Amino acid sequence: MLYYWLNLLNIFICSRLFWKKVDLTSNLTRKRRVSILDCDTFRYMSNAKYAYYMDFIRFEKMFRSKLFENTVKKGMYAVLGSQKIIYKKPLKMWSTFKITLILEGWDDKWVYHSQVFEQEDQVCAIGYTKAAFWRGKKAQDIRMIIKKCGVTKSEMDIPKRILDIFKGDYDLLKNTVHPL
Repeated sequence: MLYYWLNLLNIFICSRLFWKKVDLTSNLTRKRRVSILDCDTFRYMSNAKYAYYMDFIRFEKMFRSKLFENTVKKGMYAVLGSQKIIYKKPLKMWSTFKITLILEGWDDKWVYHSQVFEQEDQVCAIGYTKAAFWRGKKAQDIRMIIKKCGVTKSEMDIPKRILDIFKGDYDLLKNTVHPL
C-alpha cells in the first residue's frame, strides 16, 4: 500500500508543479513500465495492479484539470460506483505499456470512463469505471461540476455499450445471499 500512496503523492506533486494542465474532456495517455512490485510470481503484472494504474490515471486527470479545485477543495470526494476490467494479454515484468483514459460520457450523477492498456499497438486490457463525487452522504450533480470546470458541452451521452456493462450491478448486490 505504501507503493500506492507514494505514487499518488508523486502524481499530485508533478501535476501541480511540473506538468501542464489538461482539458477535462480530452484523452490522457501515460507511458508506464511494469516494475517488480507490480508482478505476481509468474513475472506478469498482477491483476490487482491494473486497478492501481486506473486509479493513477484518473487522479492525474483530476489533479491536472480544474476538477481538483471544483471538487476536493470544496469538500467533495470521488467514489467508484463500479469498476470492470477485461484482460486480453498479460504484461510482462520490465515491459512498457501505455494507459489511456477516455471520458465516455456523464449523466446527472455518474461519469463513465474507459481505460485502455496497450503494448506495441495491441490492446492488453480495458477497464471501465463509473464514478461520482460525494459530499456528506449525497452524490453531487456531475453536470454542474463539469460546467464549473469550464467544459462548454452540457451533455455527453453515454454509449449504450458502456451502460450495458454496468447494467444489473445493483440488482446483483441486492439479490446476492452470502452464507455466514
